[in-house]
Amino acid sequence: MRKQRVLVAMSGGVDSAVAAALLVEAGHEVIGVTMHLWDYGDASESAGSGRCCGPVDVRDARRAAAALGIRHYVLDFKASFRDAVVGPFVEEYRSGRTPIPCVACNRTMKFEALVARAAEVGAGFVATGHYVRRRDGRDGRPRLLRAIDRRKDQTYFLFNLHPSQIARALFPVGGLTKEEVRAQARAFGLPVAEKAESQEICFIPDGNTGSFLARELGSSAPGPGEIVDEAGDVLGEHAGIHRFTVGQRRGLGLSGGPWYVVQLDAARNRVVVGPAPALRRETFKAVGVHWIAGRPPRTARVSVKIRHAGPEAEALLRFLSEESAEVTLAAPARAVAPGQAAVFYRGDLLLGGGWIA
Repeated sequence: MRKQRVLVAMSGGVDSAVAAALLVEAGHEVIGVTMHLWDYGDASESAGSGRCCGPVDVRDARRAAAALGIRHYVLDFKASFRDAVVGPFVEEYRSGRTPIPCVACNRTMKFEALVARAAEVGAGFVATGHYVRRRDGRDGRPRLLRAIDRRKDQTYFLFNLHPSQIARALFPVGGLTKEEVRAQARAFGLPVAEKAESQEICFIPDGNTGSFLARELGSSAPGPGEIVDEAGDVLGEHAGIHRFTVGQRRGLGLSGGPWYVVQLDAARNRVVVGPAPALRRETFKAVGVHWIAGRPPRTARVSVKIRHAGPEAEALLRFLSEESAEVTLAAPARAVAPGQAAVFYRGDLLLGGGWIA
């Protein structure tokens, strides 16, 4: 690739810092940007550490940029982030679904807002530290492939990117393992080479989703309701369906069992529970299906992931419309949760994905 001006999304972690370093080494003009997405208020610096937008991470991104001798800017996207990511996240829980905020953040923040900002400053590409590989197909359309390091692969979170966004994206660390990325960071002398990874939702620094939702929803939070079995018999009471997700076992406060959440009935404000076998499903519907790999077929045999960290399953995909499909698994899967993503693959190629209905 000829030398370009590239905007690099620097989260303050080692992956994005190495992505920037590799592009500098290749001779590109690199501009580092860190998105300020969430206001931690009176929280200490340590409370926001490792959360993509905490004060420690902004500082670390700035230090990494300085070590590379590149310009670095902090962009205030708090209002956009609340509208595009946090608001829908809260509403999904209110409706009895389990959302994935990282998918919305990647599309609207990193690959929509940043691509627009890149165009404003004359940058041809936006680069990130995602563990993903990009390759152009024979039809000229860009494709996404799983990372070399399958343990770190993040294609699951990028299934709904538009081809025009992928065409402007670079993923410099997608061909490296995590160990190789850290070794590169040490070789470049980056101050974040040994920084620990974050696994939490960036706008919930204490990891307590229930308390966060209660604060956000306030008086509009779902109130107490019944916990029932699959026959409709009342077994107990819950404090709000937004505090539960399909597959959950703890926090039910029921005798007997063991009981698992098998359904959240928002219309009747009920948590439906059952034994472990009741969690298994062989068929489900995916809506809002986005197909990256060319034109979607009527049917396709694919492998599917219904959780980022979960196992992969073989499945038959049958399109019901351009944006909905029936997924029939070769073997029943446990805890297929509405609101989560079903992401489809053929080998290493990311085909697309949709939302479990």
